[in-house]
Amino acid sequence: MPEITLLSALERAMTDQTVKLVFSAPRKGSGLRRCTVTRGKEAFQAEMLTETQAFHRTLKQEELLRFAKEQLESAFTQLHAFDSTHEAAVRVTGKGRILFSRKPCAAPPAAREGHNREKRYLIPAEAAVPALVDMGVVTRDGRVVSSMYDKYRQINRFVEMVEDVTADLPQDRPLTVLDFGCGKSYLTFVLYHYFTKVKGRKVRMVGLDLKKEVIEHCNETARRYGYEGLTFEVGDINGYRFEGRIDLIVTLHACDVATDYALFHAVQNNVPVILSVPCCQHEVNAQIRAEHLTLLTRYGIVKERFSALLTDALRANLLTACGYRTQLLEFIDLAHTPKNLLIRAVKGGVSKETRAKALDEARTCLTEFRVWPSLPRMLAEARLIDGLAPEAENEEAP
Repeated sequence: MPEITLLSALERAMTDQTVKLVFSAPRKGSGLRRCTVTRGKEAFQAEMLTETQAFHRTLKQEELLRFAKEQLESAFTQLHAFDSTHEAAVRVTGKGRILFSRKPCAAPPAAREGHNREKRYLIPAEAAVPALVDMGVVTRDGRVVSSMYDKYRQINRFVEMVEDVTADLPQDRPLTVLDFGCGKSYLTFVLYHYFTKVKGRKVRMVGLDLKKEVIEHCNETARRYGYEGLTFEVGDINGYRFEGRIDLIVTLHACDVATDYALFHAVQNNVPVILSVPCCQHEVNAQIRAEHLTLLTRYGIVKERFSALLTDALRANLLTACGYRTQLLEFIDLAHTPKNLLIRAVKGGVSKETRAKALDEARTCLTEFRVWPSLPRMLAEARLIDGLAPEAENEEAP
């Protein structure tokens, strides 16, 4: 019997009912770490991850086979394809042989709105997590409210981003998590459920916010849910002091420089993992001036958007310069809004050359656009980064 070809294996693995593709086992030198393709309402969405970046691509049904073949020929050696009832696997061996298998799904994807959607969520609807019930995302009997399915998917996407870095958290002791600018804390409660119920970890979580009435409500909610070890405090991120080791700092939409205070706090305390979704980046917009790239500052709306992107790019590079493996990821699926991004940073594994390059790039931007925002200023003043200030902190700097 002749050996199976890659194309014929993919044709058997993928059908018109395919809902998800997962590429793994990256080839040496490909630069990619993982690739996932999921079915959307009108097209497939591909997400390709490197160590520091995430790239997205929209694919039509007729493009899917060619895309899968390209990935297995150049970037990965393994593919798992899921439809409503079966999981197929295609693997390319070291000698170039093609192996194919197909088996029933242990937890088949569920159908929704005329097409199949995957049900393998880290926070399954049937768990009826109290916070999701109170948000009106799921019903008390564990069904996703149809009008809230996108929100349910976004919440699980956030948890997946946390799942990706759980191996970088301490495994031999209870975890300590700080949520700066927690607000009403819906995702804080979901995160507590994930760590304690899904991962089986003992966790101490503290939520911090300036609004006393919000904190009182959150503490009452935590008691009502029976979430031991989850408490909320009134306080300012700037100057906050915590006794003991911190394993994870989370900031979800901390406004403007509050994000910088949280990132500085994390660097200052050698926090292993940071998850931060910035919001309302006004500081750089008020400072920015450009001598050579005036096109970027001439139009108000362009200046505002560029300032926000520059702010987050600087934050990412400065974290890299401090020894963090840093990624900027889409926080909300591209099908909903491209605005929000998440800074995910893990301490360690960054070479001196990479740190030096990140610092040099940040210094160049600070000088070119004549800005001196909070994070680089605090890192320089605390001597956590050397050689950052001289070119930016001059007579023309704000």
